[in-house]
Amino acid sequence: MKLLLTSGGVTNPTIRRSLDDMLGKPVSESTALCIPTAMYGHPWVGPGVKAWEFISGRAENPMVDLGWKSVGVLELTALPSIDDERWKPLVLETDVLLVAGGDALYLAHWVRESGLDTLFPQLANTVWVGMSAGSMVMTPRIGREFVGWRPAGDGEVDDTALGLVDFSICPHLAPDGEPGNSRAASEGWAAKLDTPAYAIDDQTAISVVDGEVQVVSEGEWMPFPR
Repeated sequence: MKLLLTSGGVTNPTIRRSLDDMLGKPVSESTALCIPTAMYGHPWVGPGVKAWEFISGRAENPMVDLGWKSVGVLELTALPSIDDERWKPLVLETDVLLVAGGDALYLAHWVRESGLDTLFPQLANTVWVGMSAGSMVMTPRIGREFVGWRPAGDGEVDDTALGLVDFSICPHLAPDGEPGNSRAASEGWAAKLDTPAYAIDDQTAISVVDGEVQVVSEGEWMPFPR
């Protein structure tokens, strides 16, 4: 898969150009599926109005309202209850997966539980566009500060995500006093990890294509190499 890991979605022309390059064709000729699942695991954004805003393209930073040829919904929590042939061919033929923010560990759980992860090796040309938790889910660890949802009865604090990349992401980097994660908080978060990491603001994304990692930004970001 090609990964466009954002904090706030496709928020500026630089991130949009990176998306266009990954697609290799116009957005107007590309099909997309939006995945709202992470939202249901986070008390701030779902279920309810926020999930509807994301699916409908009325969110503050829309991902589905970019002019796609078509947009559908792929709800991971529903997939274990329906036959594989009803959804796997759809994923395999779709150009882009648009993955909402919310709770990264809840999302990781349902990526595995649904079987979506078993399709990843077949999605070489598919673009995964993550927002916040939708980006963090692809990392090896999200950091203890971002652990919210836990499996029922699980008292352990486990911040392990899917590990498709070898670095962690702190989204929503923001100046002191503004909503988001401050530089100091981001530095403290990174210091507890054993992986390389990036803190990125909502005008920044990380592109991963064929193992090549590139920061694309019109905003602020901080690297934490190891």
